[in-house]
Parts: sequence; structure tokens; C-alpha cells
Amino acid sequence: MNPDPALDRLIDQVRAALADGRPLAIQGGRTKSFYGEPLVGEPLELRPLAGISSYEPTELVVTARAGTPLDELEAALAEKGQCLPFEPPRFASGGTVGGMVAAGLSGPSRAAVGAVRDYVLGATMLNGRAQVLSFGGQVMKNVAGYDVSRLLAGSLGTLGVILEVSLKVLPMAPATATLRFEMDEGTALQRLNEWAAQPLPLNASAWWDGALLLRLRGAQAAVAAASRQLGGDPIPAMQAGPFWEGLRDQRDEFFVKARAAVQTGAGLWRLSVPPTAAPLRLPGEQLIEWGGGQRWWCTPAPAAAVREAARQAGGHATRFHGPPDGPVFTPLPPVLERLHRSLKAAFDPQGLFNRGRLLSGL
Repeated sequence: MNPDPALDRLIDQVRAALADGRPLAIQGGRTKSFYGEPLVGEPLELRPLAGISSYEPTELVVTARAGTPLDELEAALAEKGQCLPFEPPRFASGGTVGGMVAAGLSGPSRAAVGAVRDYVLGATMLNGRAQVLSFGGQVMKNVAGYDVSRLLAGSLGTLGVILEVSLKVLPMAPATATLRFEMDEGTALQRLNEWAAQPLPLNASAWWDGALLLRLRGAQAAVAAASRQLGGDPIPAMQAGPFWEGLRDQRDEFFVKARAAVQTGAGLWRLSVPPTAAPLRLPGEQLIEWGGGQRWWCTPAPAAAVREAARQAGGHATRFHGPPDGPVFTPLPPVLERLHRSLKAAFDPQGLFNRGRLLSGL
């Protein structure tokens, strides 16, 4: 086996921390360090563990090491006319493949194409015993049963260190169109649910301040037919592209205003609710994505009021930015919390990795 200094360094650091009982804070590009509870422990740097290990465009699969810059991976895919269809948010330059999977966040197209975990075929990880483990494979038929590789998506590094991941990729769509409609929130939610029941190439949606933007993607004929059927005002690609990219990376006007409001004490919350949920009654401003299923609120309301509004709508709330006011994530029901803690005990019994990042004591 060829020597791997970057991996050997990680293993040695985990062994030393295990012997001393010191917690470790897994770090890549730190573009998502704000997400979740604060990092605690000695930094475990993953950026040296970088590079695309293999890429088979004809098989629609790519394998990359955790420290690989996300920009580098997306550029390599784009050269072959392929992409990560779930549009992982980048927030800032420097994000890594490992951080993308660990955060488990998806962009505007999530409701149409699926989440990060739906594209994870396999993964190699370093557990809390300093053991290197591999799960899954590089084709969908290998992904069955107790799929640990997909459990890593959204785990925020609490189960172990992602070393390498194999991902399913897809060809870029032949055609894209963006339509704008002037309508209030209630009408927008109604229309979105009506359109979702029809055979339309819906790929993303965003409602804010009386305007609904709808993105269509697919075959040329399907996009053209849907555009004629739906109407609305077509947005030129030179304007639409930057809008959707800004929405993906939270650089558009809503999020810029929200970050300014956070400086004066407001909170930016992501509420995950059924798409059919009625409009929520909270003070502040709201942006709606995912056909009504994801509702961003910039609000001065206390955490208890935000979580109660989400609960009554049949969902839950996560604090993205804002002053501490209880936990970042909605507390889990007892059965689910026991399951999370059992998984943590199995993979990281000493609680070395990202201690408390997801749940208190986890």
C-alpha cells in the first residue's frame, strides 16, 4: 500500500486524542462553522486530505477525498457536462466535499431532485477508535440495508471523520427557464401545490415580498411547453442565473437583509414544514422555497414562538444565525434521541469528534 501522509497524520492525531481523552473539532474550509452548536476541541484539519480519487463520467459517479475543494469538484464535473443536482450551498469560497456531506444541506432544487444523502453511494470514515472503515460502494446496487454512508450526511462530524465519499452525479439539464409571477403568499402556496401535482419540469421555486419565481429544467420541448402553459414573465438567463446562485449561497437580497437584522438581535430561522402548510404567523420577513416546504424567517420572535409555529404547521425549526436562545436544532423525541446516542456510542464511544455539535452531550 502506498504511504498516505495526510491520512497517517489524522490517524495519529485521533490516537493521541483517544489516549488523552481530548475532544477534536473536525475542520475543512470552515464555511459552515456557524451551522450547529459551537465547535469544541483541538482542530483536526482535513484540507490536506484532498483530491478527486476517481471519476467515471459514463457511470455517473465520482469519488473525492474529504478535503477536496467543492469548487474543484464542481469544475471537474462541469467539464463533462455534469453536476451535483442537489446544488449544495457554498456560503463562501473554500468549502470542502467532506463538509458538504457532513452538513447535509441542499440548495433550491432539493424538493425536485432529492437531498445530499440521496446521492451518497459510499464513504470511508475514521471512527473514534482510530479505525478506517468503508461502507457502500460506487454503484446504487451496493447501497442496501443499514447504510452507514448515508447516515454520515447531516451528522455534522459527530459519528466520525469522513475521509472519502463516492457520489452519484447527473448530466446538466438541456434547458432551463425562470418565470416570475406577482402574487401573495397564500396564492403562491396554492399554485405551487397545484403545479406539483402536474407533470411539469419544476426544479426550484422562491417566494418573497409578493413575487414568486419558478425555475423549470429538463428537455427543451418540456420546458418550452410548461412555460407556455404556466405563463408569467420570463426572466432572462443572465438575470435568473445569478439569482438562483445567490439564493443557493445565501447572497441574495433577503439573506443580506437578514444578516443585517441579526446584528440587531433578530434570528434567521429555517422552518421545515409540509408544502401544504398554511401561511405562518410570525413577525418579520419570510422567504419560501422548495414548493412551500422550506420557509426562511428573519424574525425578532423568541425561539419558543418560532418552534411552536413550526410544530403547529407539522414541522420543525432550526436557528441558522442569531443570538443563543436555546438549542440550535429542535429537540428530538425520546426514541429518536436514544437512537442518535446509540449510533454515537457505536462509532465514537469516547465522544472525541465534534462534541455537542448536534445534540447536547452527543
